[in-house]
Amino acid sequence: MAITEPSQATSLEAVLQTIRPAVRAEHPYLVGGTDTPVKLNQNESPFDLPADLKAELLDAFARVDFNRYPTEQPDRLRHALADALACDPEGLLIGNGSNELTYTLGLVLIDPGTPVVLPRPMFSLYEKVVRLFDGALTPVPPRPDLRFDTEGLLAAVRAVRPALVVLTTPNNPTGLAMTPAEVEAVVAEAAPGFVVVDEAYVEFNEAGSVQPLLEAYPNLLVMRTFSKAYGLAGLRIGYLMGHPAVIREFGKSRLPFMVDRLAEMTACALLARPALIRERVAAMRAARQELEAMLAAMEGVEVVPSQTNFVLFRTLVEPALLMARLAEQGVLVRNMGGYPELKGYLRVNAGTPAENKAFRAALESALQKPVTAPDASPSS
Repeated sequence: MAITEPSQATSLEAVLQTIRPAVRAEHPYLVGGTDTPVKLNQNESPFDLPADLKAELLDAFARVDFNRYPTEQPDRLRHALADALACDPEGLLIGNGSNELTYTLGLVLIDPGTPVVLPRPMFSLYEKVVRLFDGALTPVPPRPDLRFDTEGLLAAVRAVRPALVVLTTPNNPTGLAMTPAEVEAVVAEAAPGFVVVDEAYVEFNEAGSVQPLLEAYPNLLVMRTFSKAYGLAGLRIGYLMGHPAVIREFGKSRLPFMVDRLAEMTACALLARPALIRERVAAMRAARQELEAMLAAMEGVEVVPSQTNFVLFRTLVEPALLMARLAEQGVLVRNMGGYPELKGYLRVNAGTPAENKAFRAALESALQKPVTAPDASPSS
């Protein structure tokens, strides 16, 4: 067998150049600090499954034939969700977390140059998907209070007639929610273009869901997740609600077997225990309210009101420095400075009482130190 001379071999750079430019221009989604004792940076539920339920599920899972594929769509979960939501099971598409379904939006709706309208700041994955599919993005800046600018969104929709608008309400990263009337105004104006309403934090929102609008607007899609209120971030379950005819078309783009049996079994078990979920949501709401009150009472701390399980705040201390001081005490929060509109802000999610207490002690200690590091220059 002849071996190609090094001078004749294809260079690595030439190989890399064959990858689409939109992909090479992106960065991987990375979140560090998973071994930190008090981890309050990813908006997770602080509650694992009850030990008896976890043991019951694992025992049942041990009897599953691992050599057999699951169904293309998890039908048992789909019907359980339809019962819980009082909707047609044909109007549900279940995915490997709502993030996977976000990529499905790109596959179905975005060709090169397709107009898309997104408010800012918003979960960065949506902008990334638009870029990866070479869509034409029209961003809409927020109001001074960081709420989505509904009038600005309506003006953008009229100007570019987008195929897709995404609204996250309550919004990550701000914690602020749109009113149902504001959402409906955008949905009505955008028709026949699709409006996706990401309700990842709907269980914490006093205004409730926009699901009732689905009957009147076939261009509306509602996306939810089991990662937050249900505490299944580690098992990856999300779903999309819409008109059955629309959901059937979306289903054509999906890879088969995206939801494994353990995730399906666990989600079904939690849907059968609504009292447990209500209890945990109430506990997380109370913990978030305590965080808000605690931060608001601290001198030099500004808090953004939230309808989620997390709180956005800023202090007089530069965020990277404050994060480092907190990390030294075993507490991890999120620096939101990657969003231009949120320079100076940090985000902390509600944890257990012990975790919230640890965060408070660490923050009070960090704020007692100088605002800038001793070796920091004014421009740093």
